[in-house]
Amino acid sequence: MSAVEIQVVAALSHTELEAAYAIRRRVFIVEQHVPEEIELDADDGRAFHALAIRGGQAAGCGRYVEHGPGEIKIGRMAVLRELRRSGIGRAILEFLMRTAREHGYRRAILHAQLTAEGFYLRQGFTPVGEIFDEAGIPHRAMRREL
Repeated sequence: MSAVEIQVVAALSHTELEAAYAIRRRVFIVEQHVPEEIELDADDGRAFHALAIRGGQAAGCGRYVEHGPGEIKIGRMAVLRELRRSGIGRAILEFLMRTAREHGYRRAILHAQLTAEGFYLRQGFTPVGEIFDEAGIPHRAMRREL
């Protein structure tokens, strides 16, 4: 699969947002057993959401929220299991960072699941602090200038 087959868009319509939430439910709630009341949160209402589409089908998603002056927190990055390692996650992350930069943000932080830390390292993020538990899953804070 080539990266040209992947399109990432701002999830603005009800249909696009529902597609993103469906991916999150499948990945976080069903696959990783994160409680629904933790996964779907109040930040969803104020977040900028991105949706990746491959072959006309929703394939992945992510979001960011303002986290302080000039800073965003990226989160809820999810790609359907059968499509992982195909460039979709990278395309979503690049889209979120580019959009944030265009809106004047200068820095991004995130809480990476340890299993995804290598992915974020390859995208230029730096680990910050110790490993911690979030929703029963080991995480590490990471940051990067935009």
